Amino acid sequence: MKKTIRTILFLAISQWSFYGYSQINIADSTKKVSPTLTKKWYESINLRGYAQVRYNGLLQTNEDLECEQCDKSWGGENGFFIRRMRLIFFGQIHPRVYFYIQPDFASAPSSSTLHFGQLRDAYFDLGIDKQNEFRFRIGQSKVPFGFENMQSSQNRLPLDRADATNSAVTNERDLGVFFYWAPAKTRKLFSSLVNDGLKGSGDYGVFGLGVYNGQTANRPELNENRHVVARMSYPFQIKNQIIEPSIQAYKGQYTLSSLSSGVKVNDTKTYRDERIGGTFVLYPKPFGILAEYNVGYGPEFDKNADSITTQFLQGGFITASYKLDILDQTIIPFVRYQRYNGGKKHELDARSYEVEELEIGTEWQLNKNFELVVMYTMSSRRFEDFAKQNNYQRGNLLRIQAQVNF
Repeated sequence: MKKTIRTILFLAISQWSFYGYSQINIADSTKKVSPTLTKKWYESINLRGYAQVRYNGLLQTNEDLECEQCDKSWGGENGFFIRRMRLIFFGQIHPRVYFYIQPDFASAPSSSTLHFGQLRDAYFDLGIDKQNEFRFRIGQSKVPFGFENMQSSQNRLPLDRADATNSAVTNERDLGVFFYWAPAKTRKLFSSLVNDGLKGSGDYGVFGLGVYNGQTANRPELNENRHVVARMSYPFQIKNQIIEPSIQAYKGQYTLSSLSSGVKVNDTKTYRDERIGGTFVLYPKPFGILAEYNVGYGPEFDKNADSITTQFLQGGFITASYKLDILDQTIIPFVRYQRYNGGKKHELDARSYEVEELEIGTEWQLNKNFELVVMYTMSSRRFEDFAKQNNYQRGNLLRIQAQVNF
């Protein structure tokens, strides 16, 4: 009897195991082929970001030395300052559709108004071919003019972009449509130049062509003319070194929106706005060089006539660096020299500038999540508008920035 019971139990368990195992396999098989259980678009969304906290008050020799476009905590009784607080939402939601949204929660519309949220990037890339070698970028994004302009502040060595090239497009961005092309192999190289800590600019194609509003990011268009920009850039390797030369240019009409009462302007407040520039990059393996120069025409305040006129502008910079990898840490000493002579169309009265500046600093990457930059700035700046027609300032200051990446 006991033997019979054991036999029945054995057969029952075996039968249950067989059908259970079969049902699990059937369910798994069904799950793999069911169209309702495929990966959803929102499962492709990623989140990353970074934050920068600065202190510019050490060894300051001139409180009147300022740089409105660079860092609004320059000069005066400056203290601790949140320069950037970025969250980046991005993802390949379709084999041919990529999206990127980046707000900043530390925007400063003035030196007395801080920590406002503002949209920086909001665009999507539409791939034309299977490998996305040809793609259109639609929305608000960086204008492909200048290597340092397109290089993320998360990766750049000097704390601020150079006046000479950044004066072309404040916040580096505008709203428009841009076409980019690069072979798949080159796109991988663009990506590795950032991911490997070589301070790359990102993937803006070997060739780029765009049409955009021209009034710069987060500002409405004020005229019927659109800006046009074109850029060619090609990275290539010689033994262990990687070199990237570039040439870029843009052309359009800019309408002034920030004017003092009494300053003279033309009837439409609209001025010629065009530049052409060249770039040379030797990536730091371990010695690196980044050099850029541009010339062009744009609106600029003329104190001799109390008016804003179209004037010639020019300027550039050169940055030298040396990358040292010590155990799990990285140290990059650097030096940058820059000059600029011209107007800044997006500032009050298309403020007139003459800049000469030398910066010496070091970036210390403790790990991938924390960086510290210490930089000593020696600056000579003439910046004049209708209210300040003889404003020449010279001074030095020590600047410190702590950055967290997540």
